Amino acid sequence: MDCSLLRTLVSRYCAGEENWVDSRTIYVGHREPPPGTEAYIPQRFPDNRIVSSKYTFWNFVPKNLFEQFRRIANFYFLIIFLVQLIIDTPTSPVTSGLPLLFVITVTAIKQGYEDWLRHKADNAMNQCPVHFIQHGKLVRKQSRKLRVGDIVMVKEDETFPCDLIFLSSSRGDGTCFVTTASLDGESSHKTYYAVQDTKAFHNEQEIDALHATIECEQPQPDLYKFVGRINVYHDRNEPTARPLGSENLLLRGATLKNTEKIFGVAIYTGMETKMALNYQAKSQKRSAVEKSMNVFLIVYLCILISKALINTVLKYVWQSEPFRDEPWYNQKTEPERKRNLFLRAFTDFLAFMVLFNYIIPVSMYVTVEMQKFLGSYFLTWDEEMFDEDTGEGPLVNTSDLNEELGQIEYVFTDKTGTLTENNMEFVECCIEGHVYVPHVICNGQILHDCTGIDMIDSSPGGSGKVKDDDSVDGLKKNQLSRRSCIYISSSPDEVALVEGIQRLGYTYLRLKDNFMEILNRENNIEKFELLEVLSFDSVRRRMSVIVKSSTGDIFLFCKGADSSIFPRVKEGKIDQIRSRVERNAVEGLRTLCVAYKKLTAEEYSNAQKLLQNAKLALQDREKKLAEVYEKIERDFILLGATAVEDRLQEKAADTIEALQKAGIKVWVLTGDKMETAAATCYACKLFRRNTQILELTTKKIEEQSLHDVLFDLSKTVLRHNGSLTRDTFSGLSTDMQDYGLIIDGAALSLIMKPRQDGSSGNYRELFLEICRNCSAVLCCRMAPLQKAQIVKLIKLSKEHPITLAIGDGANDVSMILEAHVGIGIIGKEGRQAARNSDYAIPKFKHLKKMLLVHGHFYYVRISELVQYFFYKNVCFIFPQFLYQFFCGFSQQTLYDTAYLTLYNISFTSLPILLYGLMEQHVSADTLKREPSLYRDVAKNALLRWRAFIYWTFLGVFDAVVFFFGAYFLFDNTIVTSNGQLMTTSTHMMFGNWTFGTLVFTVLVFTVTLKLALDTHYWTWINHFMIWGSLVFYVIFSLLWGGIIWPFLNYQRMYYVFMQMLSSGPAWLGIILLITVSLLPDVLKKVLCRQLWPTATERIQKASRHCREHISEFTPLACLKSPRYRSSDCSNSPARRSNSHSKKMMFTHWRGVDYSVLPSVFGYSNKHCRSSAGYRYSGSGLETSV
Repeated sequence: MDCSLLRTLVSRYCAGEENWVDSRTIYVGHREPPPGTEAYIPQRFPDNRIVSSKYTFWNFVPKNLFEQFRRIANFYFLIIFLVQLIIDTPTSPVTSGLPLLFVITVTAIKQGYEDWLRHKADNAMNQCPVHFIQHGKLVRKQSRKLRVGDIVMVKEDETFPCDLIFLSSSRGDGTCFVTTASLDGESSHKTYYAVQDTKAFHNEQEIDALHATIECEQPQPDLYKFVGRINVYHDRNEPTARPLGSENLLLRGATLKNTEKIFGVAIYTGMETKMALNYQAKSQKRSAVEKSMNVFLIVYLCILISKALINTVLKYVWQSEPFRDEPWYNQKTEPERKRNLFLRAFTDFLAFMVLFNYIIPVSMYVTVEMQKFLGSYFLTWDEEMFDEDTGEGPLVNTSDLNEELGQIEYVFTDKTGTLTENNMEFVECCIEGHVYVPHVICNGQILHDCTGIDMIDSSPGGSGKVKDDDSVDGLKKNQLSRRSCIYISSSPDEVALVEGIQRLGYTYLRLKDNFMEILNRENNIEKFELLEVLSFDSVRRRMSVIVKSSTGDIFLFCKGADSSIFPRVKEGKIDQIRSRVERNAVEGLRTLCVAYKKLTAEEYSNAQKLLQNAKLALQDREKKLAEVYEKIERDFILLGATAVEDRLQEKAADTIEALQKAGIKVWVLTGDKMETAAATCYACKLFRRNTQILELTTKKIEEQSLHDVLFDLSKTVLRHNGSLTRDTFSGLSTDMQDYGLIIDGAALSLIMKPRQDGSSGNYRELFLEICRNCSAVLCCRMAPLQKAQIVKLIKLSKEHPITLAIGDGANDVSMILEAHVGIGIIGKEGRQAARNSDYAIPKFKHLKKMLLVHGHFYYVRISELVQYFFYKNVCFIFPQFLYQFFCGFSQQTLYDTAYLTLYNISFTSLPILLYGLMEQHVSADTLKREPSLYRDVAKNALLRWRAFIYWTFLGVFDAVVFFFGAYFLFDNTIVTSNGQLMTTSTHMMFGNWTFGTLVFTVLVFTVTLKLALDTHYWTWINHFMIWGSLVFYVIFSLLWGGIIWPFLNYQRMYYVFMQMLSSGPAWLGIILLITVSLLPDVLKKVLCRQLWPTATERIQKASRHCREHISEFTPLACLKSPRYRSSDCSNSPARRSNSHSKKMMFTHWRGVDYSVLPSVFGYSNKHCRSSAGYRYSGSGLETSV
């Protein structure tokens, strides 16, 4: 055996070589490397099958049952069912088994069908034909048979069957265009680059002769990160090593565009592809309603155990006298007398548990799931939330959090693309102190508007590429300037900059063979060779390119945020450019600074070596690259700055205003600089004219210590607001000074860091105290993880508020996943946010209706559903508890088996489900017009302990009325001539089944009519379900009693229902008992509405009053309250202001003059028809009805 091979094996397996653990080696085309180079160790990799299904044919039943019985309610009913089978219980096992079987079967069918669809999709994907190279020829086989190392050919408009390293393409420059819409939603064409040493291979024979190995990282789910290197062997020489990055990796699911064909080698297959690794489900979020439901369930379980214990104890107290324990007609056998007392007591306890177990509503979980699933369609069907510009409507990724939309206390929103359109428009550039603006006279010269726009695509480094190279080659220079196409890029900023500079006379043409071509104002094409790209990242906040001009000079150009450029500048007109940047930022424009430095040949050579070594590293490549970038990007000459306008989204200000009136606090989390973000916050009315701005920024902390700054801010807010902290839902009130806080990322890092003295306390609580007393907070210069930190900090504070995060980009995903509810904007930055969110909407303005209307309805409906289920089960089982006191605690059932089984499944299930889907206690228009109504349901108001106890006692009261009302009807009995018992008052045949049927009839009618009284929004479906359920009960009882179908005459309910209805007093008694049962609830509601009406009840009363007095000639304007006419404020998209407005904005920002601020961004007071004006320092005006 070769010693080198042995040494390699020992070093890799025993010495724990790091590269061996964290990387994999792939042999291209399964060709072994030349002898003497390295040991050939074949590795086992999975095949290319995709398995998204959860079950197989063999494991479906056991696995599905195991998952369903993990739910505590299902497991509880299984235990009850087994107890009924094992011991002698008063009720048949069918009464527990049938409802449980129904629930389990329905859920299993639903999950089985969904999994069958997944199997079907998997099979279609795994059987797709794929072309791969074998022995120099193209062979076709199914996708599932692909292996790591196979060389694959993909044609135009085909999707990549696995993750491939791009070897060569039909394009001469070794590039290809790809769309990743199925991965991240980005429909733009992205450019990918073939390996430098293999891009010249254009046919099967050349590719098959390739001798190479690839070393790369093990599979991980990040779509935008890849680290590897390829070693290409040329005869016996040392292999050529080339770095591989994300620009060389073609992902499974992406589609090849505008390229005839490409060749690639498979490196990740099947469930190891990045697409498959992203299948993993997000962490399960649970709503506040679900948590309340589980707590109530535990309470009812305690009540159940208490009932069973009480009855067990009382049974043995009752049987302590011999004549009661062994009556003459029921003597015990000898084994029964010798049976252990404790064993008998335990058996009786279990029997009582079985008897009363219906107080736990097993069908509630199924009904809640159906209500959530079906209710989510109302959101997706909402035509008002459909955006015609994008052709998109709202998406529901999870229906488990529907009701949480009605409980939001904090909204955390991104700025760019969420509050703004992310539709960039080039405004100006400042070069060496001179300002250049398109379409104006600049430095005494009129700048012409060039019409030639070529289609480009952004490369990984941010440069562009002409889509059709050959057509440009054939054009003359004067034709180039008249071409009319569209720039396409993954970043709107890049398009804005390239189009803006084109309007100044310089047209970017393309990148061909590493040469960038630019058409200047003299119609001459200038060429720059692209040598290196120092890619952008969110930590550095800048990117650079190293280029070589036609004269041979080498330059490094760097663009980025001012905070990352200015510290690295040593000369240039710094003060003038800084002043212009600050001025543009205050106006709300997005600014970028540009700097450069000239490199000597030696400096470039050293930089190239450093970059090459870092790029070839498999371990910590990003860290090593960052260190190299830090060494290269310094000692710049400041060239200038650019300004791009990102307009406010339509109705963004109106949406934020409505959310604040609803008592929701809005925080803006952005990576932009403070002045730019603050200007946007004023424009969208997050900050108002009377808002006092508090700053907690790095600049402040440099002047004072963090401790001093925090305590000063705390004193400021508490001095005006008193010692009591402002309640989250006090919102904006005119009695308090309105504060707005601005904090940056560096200051947040200091706050989150524990104190140096080692004490457990830190500044977080003080920071939270300040935030709670501010109506709005702006967090600027935030990294993506800091956004998530802010959300988590608020989420875990002592009030535990419900949070919502909304954003449109990949940098917002972390906070979207962290918040209780995550909403993605289907925007221009791809669909990463929408894919990772719980809900997705086309525009920020749709958040208003989503929360104030849909969220409000969802919460009210499900709250009533949950309380009603517990109520009707208390009504159902408490008479059974009372009955035991009259039957010697003998565990005799009050109701027939059929009634026990069908009560929750058939008789009372559909009306409450329809209520949970369609109820509207006020109209949708009213909820939009009166945002303050959102506060009526805030903080889980309808499921608090007070409401829960009221519903429970109402159920107990109704149960007492049912039982004792029926009892007094049967009070006096006589024996008839044929030996039967008859009541003297009602002349009705007396028996335990007649008594139980009477109680059950009153019960069914009462709980159904209770729901009818609570229904505000009636449709024909409600009428059909409510009255249909009552009719169904009567028909079933007649059928079950043998009246309609005499075949059933053998069982104990024969003619019982008919006998009961044959008595006139019984009819009167039923009506009287139903009336008495419903009366207290009706009286309570009437009194509360008159004496202590809620805002919702006042609106309901006003709506009825309006409907009574309105005629078809009443002008609609008369129906609007002047107090709410402010909502009619014009909300046209903000436009760039003139120079005077800019100055006023600046003075406003420093707190000098606020008078003309609203007109700066297109929101002028003259557009508002509000008699109350816009002085607004609280949550909005209370509705007066």
